[in-house]
Amino acid sequence: MKRERMIILAVLSLMAALTMWANHPWLTRVYRYQPAPGQFINTLPVCRVGEPVDSVLARCQRSICGRIDTTTVTIHGQTTTRVDTVWAESMISLGGYGGYVIVGFDHPVINMHTYDFEIQGNAFVSDQNSHGGSSEPGIVMVGVDADGDGVPSDGDRWYELAGSEYSHPRTQHDYTITYYRPDEGKPRDPSHVDPFLNDTTYIRWTSNDVNPDSVSGYMSRNTAHNQPYWPLWMQDQETLTFTGAKLRCNAVDQGGNDGSSYFVQYFYDWGYVDNLPNHPARISQEGTIYNPGFKIDWAVDEQGRHVNLTHIDFIMVYNAVNQYCGWLGETSTEVAAGIDFHPDAVMPQVLEGDVNLDGEVTVSDVNAVIDVILTDKTAPAADVNHDGEVTISDVNAVIDIILN
Repeated sequence: MKRERMIILAVLSLMAALTMWANHPWLTRVYRYQPAPGQFINTLPVCRVGEPVDSVLARCQRSICGRIDTTTVTIHGQTTTRVDTVWAESMISLGGYGGYVIVGFDHPVINMHTYDFEIQGNAFVSDQNSHGGSSEPGIVMVGVDADGDGVPSDGDRWYELAGSEYSHPRTQHDYTITYYRPDEGKPRDPSHVDPFLNDTTYIRWTSNDVNPDSVSGYMSRNTAHNQPYWPLWMQDQETLTFTGAKLRCNAVDQGGNDGSSYFVQYFYDWGYVDNLPNHPARISQEGTIYNPGFKIDWAVDEQGRHVNLTHIDFIMVYNAVNQYCGWLGETSTEVAAGIDFHPDAVMPQVLEGDVNLDGEVTVSDVNAVIDVILTDKTAPAADVNHDGEVTISDVNAVIDIILN
């Protein structure tokens, strides 16, 4: 009997080990997808004219979110369900500068003060230059669900993960670009004979670039991608405008003396999606260049001040470079998948009075309570005195916490 009990316990322990995670480690949700125009738009993922936004988001989710398969087994009368995680199917393109996607897991990502998560792209090392290759960097923003509604909304707070280029003198933090919807029926210029391009004035754009030579230009159309570059489900919009930080261009044409073109996009040191190759099976290999992931500890506010976040609920990635590479076309960030490195980490206890959920109680939390009162926003943590409503009493409660 004792031996049979030991065998049953061993089997049950094995079954428990096969039950992978309480939380799903891969991305499970695409909340918003707003690409800029680009050569892979409407193909990654495939989209149609007038397609509902929900349908587009569903295609994005199938492309970059992990799928959960379950298998139910019964051994010695004990039934359990094994969770199998299947890798994402494809990738999505964010198009030119500013195009973005907002994604999330089925749980908050806890700040473990190490590498917390990874968002993968399709960067690779050049055969001729180990310092670059295909690098199309996207900036990562992290969001905290301050209003508790479970989706990215106006009541939430966003912070940039400051990568290696954040303080570079050529990084422009208040960059804005506007794209103008093209005339798809415009005849081709017969004087243009480039074998790789069929429209060099396809999509016009203007910006507030600090470089006067780069305040306006065109996204060219190449012969390899003849579909419309403007999002097909947004044909009723005449313009698309994006605002964020713009990184310096990282591409250099290192073609030969014969006039051939060979662009190398040099890697930034760290902190960007689709900038470095993905981690090889999450195992460090000596001499291998790869993206080790992202740290929530890199978060900064709009003034560039470090923010101590206990967790994040949403992740935004946007293309951070406005760059054209000849016949290769515009630089466009691709997003392939995402993984939480510690999906079953325990949520740390929230500090009393930490209304903006940044891990500390400061005058910013006083302002956050006042903002809730003035705007009728919802923020569960704003009810500091737990009386069921947010009033001036909660402002005084936060001040009392700070002073004491």
